[in-house]
Amino acid sequence: DLNGQLHGQHLAKEVVVRAVQGFLQSPQPEKALVLSFHGWSGTGKNFVARMVASHLYRDGLKSECVRVFISLFHFPHHKYVESYKAQLKKQISETVQLCKQSLFIFDEAEKLHFSLLDAIKPFMAHYDNKGQVDYRRSIFLFLSNLGGNTINEVALDFWRAGRAREEISMEFLEQRVAALQEPAENGYARSHLLQENLIDFFVPFLPLEYHHVKLCARDAFLARGLPYTEAALDEVASMMVFVPKEEKLFSAQGCKSVSQRINYFL
Repeated sequence: DLNGQLHGQHLAKEVVVRAVQGFLQSPQPEKALVLSFHGWSGTGKNFVARMVASHLYRDGLKSECVRVFISLFHFPHHKYVESYKAQLKKQISETVQLCKQSLFIFDEAEKLHFSLLDAIKPFMAHYDNKGQVDYRRSIFLFLSNLGGNTINEVALDFWRAGRAREEISMEFLEQRVAALQEPAENGYARSHLLQENLIDFFVPFLPLEYHHVKLCARDAFLARGLPYTEAALDEVASMMVFVPKEEKLFSAQGCKSVSQRINYFL
């Protein structure tokens, strides 16, 4: 499904499949699996998180074993951080007690208050079995726009050098994305998740080009059972904004809003 439906993300495909499969096949993991997805909006981070949920659970995101937290929606006010911490720890504990295998998705992770991240750190750390609930079968996905510009610069440099984007390697990008560990204003960098190396993989999502947007448009037509023509796909793709100004190479909003644009044709 990732091969057929996730466009332009050779790195994310490979890392997510290898990491999740390896984790599921391990008879006794030492700790929860923690993946951090990075890239511009619309590049597929939520899409992949949903796909992981739907392949692990019959009810997908609706499963009682899956919890989705959206920073500004669930934790909007810094003055309530203490009560959010208690709430979050309770929700995670209850989910893990209920389910042998749990999935926690944190969207807009860079906007989480750093003390919230630190509060959930024990759930992701190496397990020391002091009669607590066993969290080692949990998967944590953090979705963030952090590092999106860095990833895009790398993709642009490869394009300008006449190299295929598929030549961009995980090693090359992961170092740059992990450099987000520099303490900054975002809670993510200030939390102990990075300092204590609790994130197993930083997963870079590359910016999408014109032909990827066309593939997203094709998928959106197919999902609704609608016929489409090459001209219609071109028209949807050409309605998007492309950057930088000179090259007009990458879709500024990735594939976001592609399905809404299709309404325009109906």
